[in-house]
Amino acid sequence: MNERAAPGDESSRPALSLRGRRPRDLPTLQRWLTDPQAEWRQWDAPYFHAASTTASLEAYVAHLAQTPPTPHQRVLDLGGQCVGMVNRAEEDPAGGGWWDLGILVYDPGLWGQGLGTRALSLWVQATLDETEAQVLTFTTWGGNERMIRAARRLGFQEAGRVREARLVGGKRFDSVRLDLLRREWTPTSS
Repeated sequence: MNERAAPGDESSRPALSLRGRRPRDLPTLQRWLTDPQAEWRQWDAPYFHAASTTASLEAYVAHLAQTPPTPHQRVLDLGGQCVGMVNRAEEDPAGGGWWDLGILVYDPGLWGQGLGTRALSLWVQATLDETEAQVLTFTTWGGNERMIRAARRLGFQEAGRVREARLVGGKRFDSVRLDLLRREWTPTSS
């Protein structure tokens, strides 16, 4: 995919783009993905056991090192640096038009600046441009309020909630799924 700039006034913020993974990204990906103390892990599915998550992510990084990039996964490039990833998966049955999206910004120093919203906006647009998606979903847990707000800013609506389905830090949180229909998307919604 060609690099895309995020919509809006680019003069006041660093250029953000989505691009295919490059070999030079692997050390960054390995550092962030395999660090069991990385702060992002407190927000991205923290209800899974840390040890199994670390083992899965180590295997995933090894897989990345041995496989070519896929159009269903991109690096978040901020000013030439890999700062996160986005991914998508088609829900069964294939060809049904339902794609589930994911986004991860690694460095907490970049949080709270609208980067997640900008990245999600780019990923929504890319997914709609590159697939026959009719509905996009985004799933998180109720404690990840920043990601829920980012999705809502872009027009996603709550599609489902499983109450108290996730145990995080000894407290119960809902599992939350948001959706966006193709016809509801306006690229200027970010």
